[in-house]
Amino acid sequence: MKFLNGKDESSVIYLSFGSEYYLSKEEREEIAHGLELSNANFIWVLRFPVGDSIALEEALPEGFLERVKERGIVVDGWAPQAKILEHPSTGGFLSHCGWGSVTESMYFGVPLLALPMFYDQFLQARLAEDIGVGIEILRGENGQTNREEVAKAIKMVALENEVGELLREKARELSNN
Repeated sequence: MKFLNGKDESSVIYLSFGSEYYLSKEEREEIAHGLELSNANFIWVLRFPVGDSIALEEALPEGFLERVKERGIVVDGWAPQAKILEHPSTGGFLSHCGWGSVTESMYFGVPLLALPMFYDQFLQARLAEDIGVGIEILRGENGQTNREEVAKAIKMVALENEVGELLREKARELSNN
């Protein structure tokens, strides 16, 4: 909360991929590089399978945590998602689009940056985009996460006020707040 309190309204992207999906090394690297390219503030919750004890420094590109320390934090394991989403500094939620995350995002009026991984998440990502509360992060031809597309989506929501504001306006309109 201290980190969020020190940031401007709607300037922080929150990233979380739920409790059942674990990012591969390649996905972690592409997302990390996308965050760097975007220059946006962020909170990234990074989880690993039970029994895998990987230090954040080892799980992320070399020097990443040092390079982004002024504008981003990476949380190992768990963070209070609802508290983060309801905070006025949170301007977007980069998510796998599990139903719980989609409904929480809509409840708190936070636009989605959709990066679906499997099952119904692709449909939910498309729904968020269709109703105007999110954008889907495009993947490469081989289905891989792409750092440039991650950065582009983050910039659209967090840094390019017009697109981000339209998404936030629609998300707030649908929220219960």
